[in-house]
Amino acid sequence: MVKKVAIALSCLVLGSTLNASELTESEKFIGLEVGAAKIQADTLAGLDHKGDDVEFGFRLGAQNDSWRTMLVFDYFDSSEDDQNYEKGLLELDYYLMNAESETFSFRPFIGLNVGYMNYESTYIDENGFLYGGQAGFIVGVTQHVDFDVMYRYSFTNADQTDHVESVVVGFNYFY
Repeated sequence: MVKKVAIALSCLVLGSTLNASELTESEKFIGLEVGAAKIQADTLAGLDHKGDDVEFGFRLGAQNDSWRTMLVFDYFDSSEDDQNYEKGLLELDYYLMNAESETFSFRPFIGLNVGYMNYESTYIDENGFLYGGQAGFIVGVTQHVDFDVMYRYSFTNADQTDHVESVVVGFNYFY
């Protein structure tokens, strides 16, 4: 357990220092996200069960012309098949291009994520690390608001859980 906590803290420190020198130049934001999520995990009803429902969460991050870094917390609860999870992720996205005008911007991106999750089902309660990637695009609506659409896929090292995937829509407010 101590090794897992040390690895998680190391990933958090590494991710936060990647853009630390540019943090004063970056635009900081807070946001909300909602998505259609699917988890593949074991449940009491059967092994290798796929559950799907709505995932929602909040995010805190910073971005510049080339990169975006976010801390994300998501919650998923599928009462139909008795599965739920909470996950915290550190995401690092790289912009493939930057099409900006005075009233509109469009930025496709690819990225990596790493984090930690808690999965619960009937008689199952486990924790595990997550790692994976995402791809999507950001549309800037105003100077202070943008939204993004992404597909996120994360593997986990937990015994009963294989992976989590989701299509997410996020709204960000820049301050």
